[in-house]
Amino acid sequence: MSVTFTLSSATATTVKTELLAVPVFAGRVLGPGADAVGRAVGGLVEFMEETGFEGKPGETLAVPTAGRLGAKAVVLIGMGGRDEITIDGLRRAAAAVAKKAAKVSSVATTLLDAAPKAIDRAAAAQAIAEGATLGSYQFLKYKGDAKPTKLRRVVIIGPGGSRVRAAVDRGVAVAGAVSWARDLVNEPAEAKSPVAIVAAARRLLRDTGVRVTVLDDKQIAQERLGGIVGVGKGSQRPPRLLKLVYAPRGAQRTLALVGKGVVFDSGGLSLKTAGGMETMKTDMSGAAAVIAAMSVLRDLGVRERVIGFTPLVENMPSGNAIRPGDVLKIRNGKTVEVLNTDAEGRLILADALSLAVEAKVDAIVDLATLTGACVVALGEKYAGLMGNHEGFNSQVRAAADRVDESVWPLPLPKEYRKLLDSEIADLRNISTGSYGGTLTAGLFLREFVGDTPWVHLDIAGPARAASEDGHIARGGTGFGVRTLVELATSFTKPTPSGK
Repeated sequence: MSVTFTLSSATATTVKTELLAVPVFAGRVLGPGADAVGRAVGGLVEFMEETGFEGKPGETLAVPTAGRLGAKAVVLIGMGGRDEITIDGLRRAAAAVAKKAAKVSSVATTLLDAAPKAIDRAAAAQAIAEGATLGSYQFLKYKGDAKPTKLRRVVIIGPGGSRVRAAVDRGVAVAGAVSWARDLVNEPAEAKSPVAIVAAARRLLRDTGVRVTVLDDKQIAQERLGGIVGVGKGSQRPPRLLKLVYAPRGAQRTLALVGKGVVFDSGGLSLKTAGGMETMKTDMSGAAAVIAAMSVLRDLGVRERVIGFTPLVENMPSGNAIRPGDVLKIRNGKTVEVLNTDAEGRLILADALSLAVEAKVDAIVDLATLTGACVVALGEKYAGLMGNHEGFNSQVRAAADRVDESVWPLPLPKEYRKLLDSEIADLRNISTGSYGGTLTAGLFLREFVGDTPWVHLDIAGPARAASEDGHIARGGTGFGVRTLVELATSFTKPTPSGK
């Protein structure tokens, strides 16, 4: 069940709710609402001192109220330094509120008034709605002892207006899309064949203004999508290609989103270890992010045309599987010698990128859990950003920065391209060298975008979280959804100069 949000002009001491969450800054400085609570209950600073609560980010403290407030209970939310609060700090604080409110049906908070004046009030409201929604996220479908959150209503206290209300609605919509992507990523591989993901996408995209086109395995072969054919042939569950088109009236520019959709990656005949397969149900995180982002474009008033391509395959070993040394012909005519069947994501992306170029789009972004080397380089919280157009690289990075999804630019060194030279084909799918695997994977993809401005996001690290962190839940994170939505909202056509 979803959480609903309301705005209220009530005061912290009079609002009727089961739980009231008020901010406290570093050094036990009482924030908006907390000062009034302190006067009502008495001895609040002393209580914080006795319990060791300091107001650090992520700290929470339940406070007894003895029935002196409109709320039945109060929780203090640590914010850190008053002058150090950021949009993401508000998002994380709202997630902490939602988690503390898991046992009640309603919570009210004064977090909105804790935002510094330098932060736009509407942006703060959106972050609070996102944080509270994502903080209450749970994936309990397969839990026998599930304890679902009881939270159903969040009241945001403070002056609002139409801009703030619209921002809250936007935050709920974006967080809902992220939650859908998380659900799909968290599903066991058995439950999300290419056909099943197509069905799920159709349900999600119904009445969203997105036109859905699906190519089955026979049509994929007819369309000369050799990478998808090659990777998918080892599985009994046939591949699909999902094309999504959002085309609002009057659109003048077109952005393409491409998402890697390997529903399970065993490595094929280049078989992974048992441990290496444990998280491979998440290898379709890029596709999940693209589908989810497309679902909210109309609701958020995106004015430009957006096309999504998500190739969906299962990479399995069998008597029919592609063999090391086989050669595939990609949609754009280039041939690839496959020397490692576990480097399969780039093969299906090559076809999808070729289709995006043929659609004469103004720019392309692809998302893929592509290389373990990127996790080695950047860790589990940063995505690697590579591209062929300096200006568009900056545009994508700026969009990611605005929504606090961490990306870091990586180079595409021309001198590394020779490492992809093949003896018998146009290129090979793995490098002849031992290092720089993320960069050579990016160079491989670059072969299929031509001169179209393009950015590749390697999300192998942040697509999955091993532990909770603020609004990030353990498991699939839905990384990339917020960046794609922000990019589509603010998209400008890259200049021909590359600047």
